[in-house]
Amino acid sequence: MSTTDHPIAVTMGDPAGVGPIIACQAYEQVRRKGGRPFYVVAPMQALSEGAGRAWYLSGGAMRGIDDPAQAAELFGSGLPVLHFEGRAARAGHPDPATAPTIIDSIRLAVEHVRVGKAAAVVTNPIAKALLYRAGFKHPGHTEFLAELAADGGKPPRPVMMLVGGGLRVALVTIHKPLAAVIPSLTTDLIAETGRIVQAALKRDFGIAAPRIGLCGVNPHAGEDGEIGREEIEIVNPAAERLRAEGVDISDARPGDTIFHEARHGRWDAVIAMYHDQGLIPVKTLDMWCGVNVTLGLPFIRTSPDHGVAYDAAASGNANADSLIAALDLADQMARARAATS
Repeated sequence: MSTTDHPIAVTMGDPAGVGPIIACQAYEQVRRKGGRPFYVVAPMQALSEGAGRAWYLSGGAMRGIDDPAQAAELFGSGLPVLHFEGRAARAGHPDPATAPTIIDSIRLAVEHVRVGKAAAVVTNPIAKALLYRAGFKHPGHTEFLAELAADGGKPPRPVMMLVGGGLRVALVTIHKPLAAVIPSLTTDLIAETGRIVQAALKRDFGIAAPRIGLCGVNPHAGEDGEIGREEIEIVNPAAERLRAEGVDISDARPGDTIFHEARHGRWDAVIAMYHDQGLIPVKTLDMWCGVNVTLGLPFIRTSPDHGVAYDAAASGNANADSLIAALDLADQMARARAATS
């Protein structure tokens, strides 16, 4: 089986959240359109209970597998599930006792992609607060994935990119209070982010000569220092350093125009300085189909751009569009990586 034929490993996410439901909904759509097969890493009971009775009444079926290589063969007759022992939960009723199961699903999916049995990892949503109560030591999903990628060595620096609405937007800082953003910005950090984005655009998006737009942090990108000097002292020196290394990147551009420029083809990606600066335009343009991509890892990871949605899980009224978009993008990235490797 070639790398372009490997299935995608999908994690269970929080079994009380929408992960099981949207995995089943996504399966039906991907199977009908002939997309790349995927399998869910989950205890069979946890996935079936989370999927709900409506899944089975509509003719849905699951197929247990022992190895990812079986996913493609069985994909046409049911959702492949790589079973392992773990805890289930009622939809909409989070249970800290499921934390080890959630973590094991992520760990196993990463193991499969690292040993070449899966083309990519697509992670269903987790609730960090629930994992923290069970002793989870990582700030979030992304940091845990970076540690798994390190395999005992120094973890790579992951960069969060949101894809949706015709935009690719990477973030220099992620979940930081606004008051902490400027103190945390450094020329080195911005330059490192630019290198990771440049490499990913080439390797995972198949863009031979990427053009990157760099967002300022102040209104009007500082207005030549009249509304802040961070662009002059921190941001633009990073751009100069990157251009000296052959990266096609702009100086700091105003945040109120750069996303319009990108949507109309001037930039292949935008690097934003902080969370809301980058996510507001993506979610405004495409609330339901945005995809969270982690750059800088040795494997491909995408995720729906939403949370566990316990209320939607309890009602059974979940929307799988973002997961379907995450699966499609993971497939595209895997093909691009295979073509450039």
